[in-house]
Amino acid sequence: MKDGNAAERVIQDLRRLVAAAAPGTRLPSVRELTARHQASPVTVAGALRQLVAQGLVETRSGRGTYVAARPQRPHAPDLAWQTVALGSRRPGEEEMQALLALPPAGAIALSGGYLDAELQPAAALGTALTRAARQPASWQRGPVEGRADLRAWFAREVGGGLRAEDMVICPGGQAALSTALRALAVPGDALLVEAPTYLGALAAAGAAGLRVVPVPADADGVRPDQLAAAFARTGARLFYCQPLHANPHGATLAAHRRARVAETVRDAGAFLIEDDYARDLTIDGEPPAPLAADDPDGHVVYLRSLTKSTAPGLRVAALGARGPAGARLRAARLLDDFFVAGPLQQATIEFVTAPAWTRHRRALRTALRARREALLTALRRHLPHLLDGQPVPRGGLHLWVRLADGTDDVALAAAAAAEGVVVFPGRPWYATEPPAAHLRLSYAATPPELMDEAVRRLARAI
Repeated sequence: MKDGNAAERVIQDLRRLVAAAAPGTRLPSVRELTARHQASPVTVAGALRQLVAQGLVETRSGRGTYVAARPQRPHAPDLAWQTVALGSRRPGEEEMQALLALPPAGAIALSGGYLDAELQPAAALGTALTRAARQPASWQRGPVEGRADLRAWFAREVGGGLRAEDMVICPGGQAALSTALRALAVPGDALLVEAPTYLGALAAAGAAGLRVVPVPADADGVRPDQLAAAFARTGARLFYCQPLHANPHGATLAAHRRARVAETVRDAGAFLIEDDYARDLTIDGEPPAPLAADDPDGHVVYLRSLTKSTAPGLRVAALGARGPAGARLRAARLLDDFFVAGPLQQATIEFVTAPAWTRHRRALRTALRARREALLTALRRHLPHLLDGQPVPRGGLHLWVRLADGTDDVALAAAAAAEGVVVFPGRPWYATEPPAAHLRLSYAATPPELMDEAVRRLARAI
């Protein structure tokens, strides 16, 4: 204990000397400190080693101990110039970051746009990727438009209208959509979209400098009369649409509207970008064929991603179009990133052509039905008014519920987060002022047994 007290006295004494002296000042020798504090040389040497380790003193061989140079405080960087250089932020960036943010610990997420880990075919994908990675050929440079067998598979899935040579493989649906908008339009052009529509489409349009024009949609999909009026008023040559289980509202373009929509696009001499993201997410019945399957004159630009129906890490999608439009899309993809990684493409074609793909789709339909019904049951029990007059989507990943008139959906989403349930407000899904307040409630990322508690928390926020 005595040596411990002596060591502390030496350290405190040296700290006072260091604080009062300039760097390079010689400090008392070991002998002097030993006599001053009646401590052993071993104790004094140990105290000096501690201060050397802390960077306060330095020893110079044969010359003694000195006050170390004080480290200079780093210069605070001045990044204010970047505000001027960058200009205004692109629209939609903040909303996309919020959409993709991971929920905080303990919160129940009714906001995710991807499958719960329990629903992802991770084992089958891992097996396919392992086999692909072991094959040297998969690491070599392949066709810039993608593997021929993978493009052929996507073309067959359309059911006619597109051939393998019309397709180009892309690293996910968002990349494919961004490519299509940049390749088929120039900044300042009008882009027609459903109202509401996919938030990522609004963000991609903003990044491409396009002028977004909303077209009303209802439970049967986009309204053909309003679509024709929008083409006539704007002179637009591009219409973005999700005809199957549209995100966020879940509507499927009704059979009696399909021909009218196609005719309207043809009459306008325009392209329809068909985002078929939910082809594998139908829960009730069978999905109708893509619009691209009956498109003799090349008006439909077809987009299909496998990410939503498999796992977030399977960033593989296809973009297809006929004629000069297809050539322009393929050229744009080449400029963006040359090609999608070979092992990922090979693993994808192995997976979707194996029995595991059929088993996964069958199991996914059952699981999504159970989760959708669990969410609906919880809403009927705790918030039945949110379901009044609301159609139940036959597929997809979300419910679109209307809130009471006058409700601030953004404020409600913040209040719900404080209660421990994450939901997404409806306002960002509109290109203009929304006609009513909504919430998008996702059921794909939350187990059925948590749905009741999630809605309980939402009810407290409301």
